[in-house]
Amino acid sequence: MIFIHKGSKIFYRFFDRKSKVVDVYLHGWANDHKSLLFCKDCTENSALFVDFPPFGKSDKKIEDWTIFSYATMVMSLCEHLSIKKVNLIGHSFGGRVAILCATFCKTRVKKLVLVDSAGVKPKRGIKYYFKVLTYKLKRKLRLNTQDCGSEDYRALPENMKVIFKNIVNLHLDEYLASIEAKTLIIFGKNDKTTPLYMARRLNKKIKNSKLVLLNGGHFAFNDDRYTFLNELHKFLKE
Repeated sequence: MIFIHKGSKIFYRFFDRKSKVVDVYLHGWANDHKSLLFCKDCTENSALFVDFPPFGKSDKKIEDWTIFSYATMVMSLCEHLSIKKVNLIGHSFGGRVAILCATFCKTRVKKLVLVDSAGVKPKRGIKYYFKVLTYKLKRKLRLNTQDCGSEDYRALPENMKVIFKNIVNLHLDEYLASIEAKTLIIFGKNDKTTPLYMARRLNKKIKNSKLVLLNGGHFAFNDDRYTFLNELHKFLKE
């Protein structure tokens, strides 16, 4: 199905089981809804999956979007589908979006699940600042900068690079304490993309939260799928 937000086509799949609460799954950056589709029967609730643009079957070209645009889009889609109560399950980038939804739509969000979630301010080492300095020098000398930036950044079309930079440079730490939804934080023990100190910070700052560690890395829900589904089912059905 297609939903229009800010003039952009948003692809979604809605498994409507006429439940009072809907499980809403939000995928990570450079993935699409299919990465979490295996969760659709985790509970007896209705399940909603969204493709964040420019990924999956959603529009490839968007302009002037911020992380707030993505959060607003998710809540607008829920309004469009007459969904009053949701459990939000967000992986990585989807976790960023879920954090904002839980912050600004407290009455709509019943439970929150953050899976290897991004959003908190990262610790920066010397290597990071050296890369930044190298990039600035290359720009000043008008040298090729295509080899600069993360793999995710380099893979993006030019129109998305500004959007990506704005998203990753906005840290959501200040919003965490205001989250009221009961929260489950699931991280892979060997996650290098969003390291364990981020999981512990989320756990410390979000009241009424619980941290569960899985075997695996940034995609621990695949690496340790049985444990993931068991923990997710148990939490959503409590």
